[in-house]
Amino acid sequence: MKRRYFGTDGVRGRVGKEPMTVDFALRLASAAARVLAPDGGKVLIGKDTRVSGYMFESALEAGFVAAGVDVLLVGPLPTPGIAYLTRWFDADFGIVLSASHNLYYDNGIKFFDARGAKLSDGVEAQIEEWLDKPVVTRDSVALGRAKRVDSARFDYQEFCKSTIPEGVELAGLKIVIDCAHGAAYKTAPRVLAELGAEIVPIGCSPNGRNINDGCGSTHPELLQLTVTGVRAHLGIALDGDGDRVIMADECGELVDGDQLLYVIAAARHAEHALQGPVVGTVMSNLGLEQALAAKGIEFQRASVGDRHVLEMLRRHHGAIGGETSGHVICLDKTTTGDGLISALQVVAIVKKSGLPLSALVADMTKYPQKLLNVRTDRPVDLDASSIVRDAVQQAEAELGERGRVVLRPSGTEPVIRVMVEGLDDAKVSRVAEQIASAVKQAAD
Repeated sequence: MKRRYFGTDGVRGRVGKEPMTVDFALRLASAAARVLAPDGGKVLIGKDTRVSGYMFESALEAGFVAAGVDVLLVGPLPTPGIAYLTRWFDADFGIVLSASHNLYYDNGIKFFDARGAKLSDGVEAQIEEWLDKPVVTRDSVALGRAKRVDSARFDYQEFCKSTIPEGVELAGLKIVIDCAHGAAYKTAPRVLAELGAEIVPIGCSPNGRNINDGCGSTHPELLQLTVTGVRAHLGIALDGDGDRVIMADECGELVDGDQLLYVIAAARHAEHALQGPVVGTVMSNLGLEQALAAKGIEFQRASVGDRHVLEMLRRHHGAIGGETSGHVICLDKTTTGDGLISALQVVAIVKKSGLPLSALVADMTKYPQKLLNVRTDRPVDLDASSIVRDAVQQAEAELGERGRVVLRPSGTEPVIRVMVEGLDDAKVSRVAEQIASAVKQAAD
């Protein structure tokens, strides 16, 4: 079933423009209530630190209460925290208001089912079928109730702490934590501190408009400088909604999602605790696949998007997967990608092994990779364009068997992503520019 509003990760857009308007949020709540809680029920709603979160929270609350659904409001908390708390509070479904790594002028509405998993495409399509119907308002006796749950943050923090091995404490480690002025600005520093680490917090002063602005996992330069400046053992950078993590080693060198996957999978494998294959995406670096193969660890590639990684993990009974961007999933600890929990697994490995993070990633050699975003004003059929096909064929012939080309439309932005990977950095960059130029021509 074709969906009009739901994309790869809920509904997202510029605040004030369809679909991110108060009117749409009200209608969406009414439609979701009809599908997910037709006889009444309970929804848990969280958000990140965007100023627009307040108005969307109120609109959703009104729509659900009018439809006879009780509402639990937990305030700013990471997206994976909402997934966990939906289960913890036995809610019928959960919602988080966030546009993830985007700047403050965007926002989004993401849903979780009662298990803390993302909704299926079919369920999202069912919700959309009700969007054009009048907003339902039940009789007063059947209206829902709304309340704030101040304990929710502490419940989530305790859960995060429980995911590191028993007996492992972080005393003696100095850790820089960058929360992107986002949803994890309270939870992440407090979890690390309560586990014994000495913390240096940055990006932990949200004002509603500075989320992801020059900080966090999409802008880790400040993290790198701070790690070396304060002589920390490592640094952790989350994105605005806390489901993505990038780290920096003791030298300030970045450790991306592929490298984090390698560190976690290699440690689990050494302890004979790795379940099933490791799952990456078509964008995962070839160096990850080769490093895992050298240890006898199976590797599978899913389509881009953490939901596709999650689906493949479940299908193959795996536990560790993720994306280069830092969406790392540890299904042996939680049900979805959680930046803080993933970082805790790595920090625990550093502590247990006594090795610096740089040593733990040393056995994985990344291939040079170039990623370009080509902005388009209209959809482009990449398969039908002879200009693009010819450019890709020429690039693949030039790169040989030790190179790859991946083209894909973004699920969250009006861009075509061009990824080229190979042995020679200069050649990779040149080939990527040539393909990007061909895509631009096809889009004109």
